Amino acid sequence: MNALDLHSLSVGWPGHAPVLKGLSFALPRGAHVGLVGPNGAGKTTLFHTIAGVLPAQQGAVQVMGRAVVPGQFRSETALVFQQAEDQLFCPTLIEDVSFGPRNLGLAEAEITARARDALDVCGLTGLEDRPVHHLSGGEKRRACIAGALVMQPNLLLLDEPSAALDMRQRRRLIALLAGMDQAMLIASHDLELVLELCPRVIVIDQGRICADGPAPEVLGNARLMEAHGQEVPHSLTPHHGAGHRHRHG
Repeated sequence: MNALDLHSLSVGWPGHAPVLKGLSFALPRGAHVGLVGPNGAGKTTLFHTIAGVLPAQQGAVQVMGRAVVPGQFRSETALVFQQAEDQLFCPTLIEDVSFGPRNLGLAEAEITARARDALDVCGLTGLEDRPVHHLSGGEKRRACIAGALVMQPNLLLLDEPSAALDMRQRRRLIALLAGMDQAMLIASHDLELVLELCPRVIVIDQGRICADGPAPEVLGNARLMEAHGQEVPHSLTPHHGAGHRHRHG
């Protein structure tokens, strides 16, 4: 059973041309896959459709073998927004991370255990009572991930997870995501992050899949990258000179 299956998916608003057109692909359980493309390509629309926020015009979405029904909450899928402020809304960190399981009607002991485990995984232990607006940018990003993990999802959808992070917080985020077992679909313009975390990359442009394959092969294709508003990551660009090495070169 795959974590995610898309079957000829088309999505759009009534009376308008589809934003997504005939998308078909699958994510095996535990797979980390990058989603790359220019602004307006349909990446966020795809995430909202997988999460059940937007209905499909045609085709189908399945998570863990079950059809996604628009408007129906599914704890198997967790969406981490690009802007942390769109996701964090409770007064304190522990209240925010506890919000999801509390609304599932779980026992208080289970809520507390899940929340503390998620905070520990995300390196936020000791900040439980911190007002969310007093968290740093990196802490807010990890708080959003903790709020997703507390629901024990099988599939994580991450929209530009490294946006606005400094180098130290970016490295901490990469290490955190690399250690997770959940299937992930990571939409990002940070192609070095994608290359490091995702063995497979899907390129989407104008609502269609333009490439799907091994990350070094897809991201290293200069003609493909240029055609879809991207650049080959620096670490995949040939360089000359003694001692010049790249992790992925």
